Amino acid sequence: MQDIPCADDPEPSDRPPAGPLYVPVRYVPVRPGPGGSCAARLFRTPLGDRTTVGFTSSRRLTDALGDGQPWIRLAAPALLALTAPLGVDRLTVDPAFVAPAPKPATLRTANPRRTAVLQEV
Repeated sequence: MQDIPCADDPEPSDRPPAGPLYVPVRYVPVRPGPGGSCAARLFRTPLGDRTTVGFTSSRRLTDALGDGQPWIRLAAPALLALTAPLGVDRLTVDPAFVAPAPKPATLRTANPRRTAVLQEV
């Protein structure tokens, strides 16, 4: 796994990989019907920072996210330019492990009739 922060003059070891990456996306319906567009999926690092993810091969992407994960090909600079307006300036290349998104949890209180639900951030 390689974290690449966006910088003006990166060190040689911090340069993004040459060529397009396989970027996981999710489809966003623009209007009802078969049309739609896609958006790059954003993830969190183990420390909680938001990051975009790219893979150097489709096999690495499917190994981490499964066969059903849609993807597009984008070069690292284009991907970072796409996510920069969202405040995401980090690119993680070929993460070895991707955890599933957390599901909302229900907390039990002393009163069994009252429960609080934690929302996914």
